[in-house]
Amino acid sequence: MTFKELKLNKPILRAVFEKNYEQPTLVQERAIPIILSKKDTIVSAPTGTGKTAAYALPILQLLFDKQDAPKKGKKIRALVVCPTRELAVQIEENFKAYSTYTNLRTTVIFGGTSFEPQKEKLKKGIDVLVATPGRLLDLHKQDCVNLDYVETLVLDEADLMLDMGFINDVRKIERLCPTKKQILLFSATMPHKVEELASSILKMPEYIEVAPTSSTAKGIQQRLYYVPKRNKIELCLHLLRNELKGTCIIFRRTKFGVDKLEKTLLNNNYKAVGLHGDKSQSMRQEALNEFIKGTSNILIATDVAARGIDIKEVDIILNFDIPNVSETYVHRIGRTARAGATGLAISFCSADEKKYIKDIQELIRKEIQIIEEHPYPLDPKAKPVVHKKKGSKHKKGRKSVASKKKKKRWY
Repeated sequence: MTFKELKLNKPILRAVFEKNYEQPTLVQERAIPIILSKKDTIVSAPTGTGKTAAYALPILQLLFDKQDAPKKGKKIRALVVCPTRELAVQIEENFKAYSTYTNLRTTVIFGGTSFEPQKEKLKKGIDVLVATPGRLLDLHKQDCVNLDYVETLVLDEADLMLDMGFINDVRKIERLCPTKKQILLFSATMPHKVEELASSILKMPEYIEVAPTSSTAKGIQQRLYYVPKRNKIELCLHLLRNELKGTCIIFRRTKFGVDKLEKTLLNNNYKAVGLHGDKSQSMRQEALNEFIKGTSNILIATDVAARGIDIKEVDIILNFDIPNVSETYVHRIGRTARAGATGLAISFCSADEKKYIKDIQELIRKEIQIIEEHPYPLDPKAKPVVHKKKGSKHKKGRKSVASKKKKKRWY
């Protein structure tokens, strides 16, 4: 099938061809006709399958037929809500590229930056607004955003938005839009809470699933290293010195972990950059640009910061911390071996993470190759470290010591 067969108009087709898109991906082929028919739609597809174009192209097509002239004042008729700043910027860039030969206007708003430039853009009138939930609601409270004319609402990366605690914001945004509207929900995974949200706000939706969430690309070689938590950094340095070559994304669970590893790698003369939510927008963008341009070949990130970022030609994915959600593992390693290429996915597993590996292997229906020969093996008998809460009344010996003190005072 070609894009022309999807009944897209000439201005949009021209922009698509200039982007060197030869033929639609499977998710685009299946979603575009349904969205053009103005039906509510749920799409479950992994990252890198062309989801943004799957909804951006039909939305622009629907808006094109009744677009307003710039002088008449434009109203927001399509709203795309997504969880992170990086993804919002990327979506806006795609909408602008696809609408090059139309009069349709798109802008983006997100937190962590000044309100005023975003307010100025909104005043000029736009057709498509891309936004993160918090900033959208803030600007709506200030009467800078009018959602009364929204015809299509897109919830992109819905699973991550809910994981980040945006469920109430998403529901509020949906209620601020007109009752009669088309809702498109796109998600890499479909956990129960996403299904609950979909059932409560979508009306008789069409469901599209591209590649089950349990599948991993055939070109990815997966390796598992059992290693004590205290030795993970040493093992990382050992592999970087002796085995790993090329571009690498390292996933850590926390912002503190990202900063710590970034500092260690820089001190060991590696070209590494960190990415997490506490960094300013300019710092995050600079880090991404360095990695994309090749100035740095190692990107260390949390899942939240890295979600939705389109980075091509990644050779290695390193799970420094094993994710506690199995689908996240599939999402992470899917960033390598794209478009038929090959890639390597490495995982460091400490004693307290073994249960996560078990869940992951059940999900992907295969055992990950264990690499036993390395300098920092985990003792097979090692048990998870249980950290007792400070001030616990049940700490061993605390009661007997206290009772002795009391007896001493009584005499």
